[in-house]
Amino acid sequence: MLTRKQHELLMFIHERIKESGVSPSFEEMKEALDLRSKSGIHRLITALEERGFLRRLAHRARALEIVKLPQSMGPGVAGTGRGFTPSVIEGSLGKVRKIEPVAEMADNQMVAIPVMGRIAAGTPISAIQDHTRTINLPPDMIGAGEHYALEVKGDSMIEAGIFDGDTVVLQKCSTANSGEIVVALVDDEEATLKRLRRKGDSIALEAANPAYETRIFGPDRISIQGKLVSLLRRY
Repeated sequence: MLTRKQHELLMFIHERIKESGVSPSFEEMKEALDLRSKSGIHRLITALEERGFLRRLAHRARALEIVKLPQSMGPGVAGTGRGFTPSVIEGSLGKVRKIEPVAEMADNQMVAIPVMGRIAAGTPISAIQDHTRTINLPPDMIGAGEHYALEVKGDSMIEAGIFDGDTVVLQKCSTANSGEIVVALVDDEEATLKRLRRKGDSIALEAANPAYETRIFGPDRISIQGKLVSLLRRY
């Protein structure tokens, strides 16, 4: 599954390689997508690599290779067609699969997951709220451990395929590896959904949108509340 910006960049690179045989420069890509910095292009290319659409060729300048193109070439990359059931983005790699409609699964095959209010994917908002409702999910969507869900508010994680209104499913934990998407509690009062990066003794909370700056904190200011395992979206 690609975000709109990821799709736009992939198709721009594809067309330029077809026309000239050479991939565009980062500056050309930045201008084509109307981004403010080349760092946004770098994040998009990394996301396309992770999803298997692009490959960077080592030791060669401006060397990008298109591995594959999306099945749908229309503007609605993430949601074209009719009769969609909810889609699931598993973990931080954006692997999409269809889940069976809940009505076709026996009750004893489902796991009840509490939805604990909203989480900010943008400027941090209030900490996680109380249990608001419950959703039922098949066990293979969550794996072992204790889980909870949050509704996403904001657009700071759109280049990781997480949009305003999505529901993220998280495994409760107090530690996470660098590069994982987590719910982080800042100063025991603000909760936010960001990608965790460890920078020496500091912790960086990294957005997946060039409009937002990376925030860096001392380790004593951050408490990990969970890490992303699945994402739900209805079309």
